[in-house]
Amino acid sequence: MLAAVMLYPLGYALYLSLLNYDLGTGTRDFIGLGNYTALLSDARFWDTLNRTVFIVLAAVGLEFSLGLLIAYGLYRLTFGVRTLNLLLFIPNIITPVVAALFLRWIFMGRWGLLASTLIGLGIFPPDFLGNPTWARVVVVLADAWQFTPFMILVLYAGLNTVDLSQIEAAQIDGAGVWTLLFRIMLPSIRPLIVFVLAIRLMDAFRFFDQIYVLTSGGPGTATETITLYTYALAFRLLQVGKASALGVLTLLFVAALTALMIRVVYRRERGAF
Repeated sequence: MLAAVMLYPLGYALYLSLLNYDLGTGTRDFIGLGNYTALLSDARFWDTLNRTVFIVLAAVGLEFSLGLLIAYGLYRLTFGVRTLNLLLFIPNIITPVVAALFLRWIFMGRWGLLASTLIGLGIFPPDFLGNPTWARVVVVLADAWQFTPFMILVLYAGLNTVDLSQIEAAQIDGAGVWTLLFRIMLPSIRPLIVFVLAIRLMDAFRFFDQIYVLTSGGPGTATETITLYTYALAFRLLQVGKASALGVLTLLFVAALTALMIRVVYRRERGAF
């Protein structure tokens, strides 16, 4: 099953990345690492990569920060936790395209819900989806709105696994609310933090559907990510070989970034895993 759904597609993508495969002209010539060389010398590739890294780090960082604070708030609640958990998780189960259509209606210029409300109050807002800076902000907020509930759920479950004897001992020594969180609880769930950050980083690099519906990579290329660039190469320019090479480069970059994140966050403490 793994060979059929993962190894074969990956191997075929590697094979296509070595070809000058153009669906428009029917060309299918072996060029070795030519596609990789062309991409690495392409300014658009580096601009798209930098933009993707910024969007991913901003979105995942916001999701983790909000998720941790809300999960800790739920941990300290004494009633209504299950109901709040269920309500908070609703955005995560909405189809991303449907969520993006909903958010597009909110942030649309002039006639959107947010803009029309502000105009009614005498405040003239910027064009949220037409301004490059605001478009990136909206994209980050869209991802955070939908996937922060995942962070909340996992981190809340992790906080409940912390040994109560450690917490009680710290409280006897005079530890406050935030000291308990940052000095006692977070170090205890470090492997879980590494896991959830790695999962979200890998998933965020595949960020496509919401951006495609919200901005289509615009205005201009202000919100064009690696996945949108890959889509444009494969299905608009019909350069399948080059698009496959970009997919392989993305895989290598995400793997390297995840490994670096694990090393920095975890610091390779002996015997922790």
